[in-house]
Amino acid sequence: MENYIVSARKYRPTTFDSVVGQRALTTTLKNAIATHKLAHAYLFCGPRGVGKTTCARIFAKTINCLHLTPDGEACNACESCVAFNEQRSYNIHELDAASNNSVDDIRQLTEQVRIPPQIGAYKVYIIDEVHMLSTNAFNAFLKTLEEPPRHAIFILATTEKYKILPTILSRCQIYDFNRISVDDTVAHLARVAAKEGITSEPEALNVIAMKADGGMRDALSIFDQVVSFTGGHITYQSVIENLNVLDYEYYFRLTDLLLAGQVGDALLLFNEVLNKGFDGSHFINGLASHFRDLLVSRDASTLPLLEVGASIRLRYQEQAVKCPPPFLYKAIKLCNDCDLNYRVSKNKRLLVELTLIQVAQLTTGNDDSGTGGHGPKKSLQPVFTAQTTQTQVTPQPVARQTAAQQPAAQPQVTQQPTTQQPTTQQPVDRAQAAQPQVAPTATTLFAPVEKKERTVVDRGSLGVSISLSVPSVPTSPAQTTSAVAPSSPAASAPEEDRAFDQSALMRYWMEYANRLPQEQTAIASKMAVLHPVLLPDSTTFEIVAENDIVAKDFTALIPELRPFLRERLKNSKVEMKVRISEEKATIAVTRPQKFHLMAQKNSALTQLKKEFGLEFD
Repeated sequence: MENYIVSARKYRPTTFDSVVGQRALTTTLKNAIATHKLAHAYLFCGPRGVGKTTCARIFAKTINCLHLTPDGEACNACESCVAFNEQRSYNIHELDAASNNSVDDIRQLTEQVRIPPQIGAYKVYIIDEVHMLSTNAFNAFLKTLEEPPRHAIFILATTEKYKILPTILSRCQIYDFNRISVDDTVAHLARVAAKEGITSEPEALNVIAMKADGGMRDALSIFDQVVSFTGGHITYQSVIENLNVLDYEYYFRLTDLLLAGQVGDALLLFNEVLNKGFDGSHFINGLASHFRDLLVSRDASTLPLLEVGASIRLRYQEQAVKCPPPFLYKAIKLCNDCDLNYRVSKNKRLLVELTLIQVAQLTTGNDDSGTGGHGPKKSLQPVFTAQTTQTQVTPQPVARQTAAQQPAAQPQVTQQPTTQQPTTQQPVDRAQAAQPQVAPTATTLFAPVEKKERTVVDRGSLGVSISLSVPSVPTSPAQTTSAVAPSSPAASAPEEDRAFDQSALMRYWMEYANRLPQEQTAIASKMAVLHPVLLPDSTTFEIVAENDIVAKDFTALIPELRPFLRERLKNSKVEMKVRISEEKATIAVTRPQKFHLMAQKNSALTQLKKEFGLEFD
């Protein structure tokens, strides 16, 4: 059985041209070698698996090559190149700073630097994970790094540049390696698959590249894993199954359901995702990314930002046409808020489900845009509603009386159909009252109304006031005609003040407190503590303040609070008073006075004072 070499080692680049995704850096290094402008110290920093150590080895091999090619690459035929390829070169030294991070290790390195190379012109020292060196080791390395021998070149590699001392950074040429793009990773995986005789689908390689997150070493490791699972035929479905990746199909289906407002089916789809073992945070992150991809798919100029396969790109373009930009903006904002609150939420599943409900309601047209552009309004509409044919509110039926039971002078209240405009009710004369009445149906049999109070229906729902006790005034035909016509707002009579109680006052008091802006948080907190007290037989309420400062704050609030309460309570006589609570009598604080008060409660204290001859200072 021959030794198996993983793809990350087998297909490791050996020349600058074979390095994937770092064209700018490799070109700079090649030009520096060609012009003989080599620095004594380099710092290669960037994410894992992007080619830092690989480029350092290629650079060390190339500068010691005895016969460079015309394009600036190593010849791989000279003695120095052969020694490097066979891993027996004494001109290249690699040090793992993660396990050799002490001062003694650096001192040993500085002793080796003095020895000149045997073959070639330079001795190259590659220190990997240099940020793991201790502070003392960094300080011991400073002098040698600043003024090394002419034949010594240091190449430092790290994934965490911010952990390196500024004094070290200032002595190095810094090269920042970028994450490898999805397209470059897919192209390299396709070349590896072709060399290995493996068939693969572009969508499958795209999923592997996105899973690698910009690291070529991770991509090749995942590639080997999938090859072992599929037996040499990599398909999109097999990659999804092996890597336990949430399929694009779920997000496309979910988006269609949310656009159609089908909340129930959307929740069932989310439950299916949870049953497959996916976490809610992973799901909501994927949904936010899906909405982002739909957004960039709407414009041809932003389409290159979509890093997916060709067939999936077409599906994104088709679904993006159905999604209006305001829907995508607000949906991304809702998903992002859910992601931020997911970690601290105690009921994580409910948090995601509420987010799905809110996203589904963005297409109902009930979402109010009065949010100032800061994000979608956090309100929920009814989710599961019964199908009804009547769309308008019908007023409650008024109790009727027969002609025999009703006095002649008592008018009847006639209700107009709900589809007509609200009309002003006019009294009916005796001739009309004497006409035969229609027999009441089962839905109109009510007990006779005994109260003579005026019942007022909320204008917000009906727009009319129904009076049960109206003076009988004969009306002419002309007046009756004018009564049927819609009345203008100017001609309508002012609404009578309503009576209210302590609970209604308290409810609208707290409503006003909750509506105060963030700048008035202090006064809102005081309103939550100080409750208004309705004076008996009056429309005036008072607030008892603790001191003059609180009283002044509430007095300044009266001009804004009073109109609000009058509107909510439907009473124009609401008044507000502020008074300061009476201060308690100050108790004497001298010692004899304290003793006198205590002796009144316990006479044994007086006897104790006499027996021991106690006196007060």
